[in-house]
Amino acid sequence: MARMTVREMWKAKLEGRAVPARSAAVVSLQRPPFAGRVLGIDPSLRGTGLALLEFTPGRTPLLLRAQTVKVPAKVPMSAALAEIHRAVTAFVAGHDVRHVALEQTIYVQNFQTAQILGAARGAAIAAVALHDRPVFEYPPMRVKQAVVGAGGASKDQMARTVMALLGHGRPLASDEADAAGVALCHAFTWRGAEGRDK
Repeated sequence: MARMTVREMWKAKLEGRAVPARSAAVVSLQRPPFAGRVLGIDPSLRGTGLALLEFTPGRTPLLLRAQTVKVPAKVPMSAALAEIHRAVTAFVAGHDVRHVALEQTIYVQNFQTAQILGAARGAAIAAVALHDRPVFEYPPMRVKQAVVGAGGASKDQMARTVMALLGHGRPLASDEADAAGVALCHAFTWRGAEGRDK
């Protein structure tokens, strides 16, 4: 049997197929696959990406809905944060979302950028918290590793891989593809035994 890549192993696992147990790392993939809906969020003040994915063992992940919350630069920050909050609320309240996954902020160029990004993340997280859904955060490198198989993958590689994993014909906007990537990372790497979910 040909050696499987990490991405192929995760795909096989999600489809309910057997994954060869050749090492301790592969054996850990044998836990039950994630089932349910995950809202992926790629927060940004002017272009927050949202993607709602449904995971059913034995089937390809299904993209239910995706949106980019675009807020023009002329709109005040407070109004932009309200738009993010409203959009996230609509996704969480209108669907049976089990978990919410966000990309962690690792590095920003300056304090003002960090402050703005933090505010956008806060608006999204507050909307989720008001609906009592658990929030999980992942570093960008971990998202790329889980989805593409390489932590240094480009944005274009991520988008192409996300589309391939979803079997989706319509290209997603960049922020939506990033949000879908975070949701995929969560489903691929989540461990229910850790007790973070009821």
